[in-house]
Amino acid sequence: MPDWIVDAHHHFFDVDQFAYPWMVGPAAPLDRNYLPEHLEPHLTALGVQRTVLVQGGAEPNDTAWLLELAEKHEFIGGVVGWVDLRDPEVGKRLDELAKHPKFKGVRHVVEDEPDVDWLIREDVLRGLSELARRGIPYDLLVDPRHLHCMRVIGERVPGLRMVIDHIAKPPIAEGLRNGWARDMAEFARNSQIYVKLSGMITEADWSNWKPSDLAPYVSHVVEHFGYERVMFGSDWPVCLLAGSYEQVFKALVEALGPLSDEDRKNVFGRNACRFYGIA
Repeated sequence: MPDWIVDAHHHFFDVDQFAYPWMVGPAAPLDRNYLPEHLEPHLTALGVQRTVLVQGGAEPNDTAWLLELAEKHEFIGGVVGWVDLRDPEVGKRLDELAKHPKFKGVRHVVEDEPDVDWLIREDVLRGLSELARRGIPYDLLVDPRHLHCMRVIGERVPGLRMVIDHIAKPPIAEGLRNGWARDMAEFARNSQIYVKLSGMITEADWSNWKPSDLAPYVSHVVEHFGYERVMFGSDWPVCLLAGSYEQVFKALVEALGPLSDEDRKNVFGRNACRFYGIA
């Protein structure tokens, strides 16, 4: 493995301070605290030196808390926080956050929005334009229902750098790829878009998945985006619904197959540093 590994996608949760409405049903086991002291042993075991901490709650205080954690823990290389993209004053909020050296991007839990066209509402597009104007990247938490929105974003906000979280959540458990595969191949033509090789085991059969189930999806993404625009992410602790941190890491290594040293460095660290501006 490369001597510098970056986990480009994980979370921390504090259920005593914040509400996480999505922690219901199958996700209910996650309704507890997950903090730096719970993750650090796994990072040490695998030699992960830096991480990207991604929002899990849609409120300003949650982002402020994540940035406080980043100040205290050197391994957190960057924070992807939350802002209300529909707020007419979102630019001011972004300017405040940008004062923090570890603020690296924005995400919204689009998959929880009832409107599948939420991303291309006029007020949201204005918010995305404010990100592009400041050079702040956007994490796309979407599934195949939302991929049509990316065509509009590409046309209306051409300067926005984006990364697709969890390879857009294809239905791995059902083995379906057709529509997702077509759309991902199309979006790969936009050099501003990267992809996180993350969140896959929770789209597979939680009880019976194996690395070979992930391999066709990983291969398709790599074929079209190349090793220069994909990055490893654990999606810890959400991954615990289907497997351990170590299992996620090893499954991706196996699904990728043999790599050159250069490609391995890109996937497991260099691309995340380049995309998010992590030193």
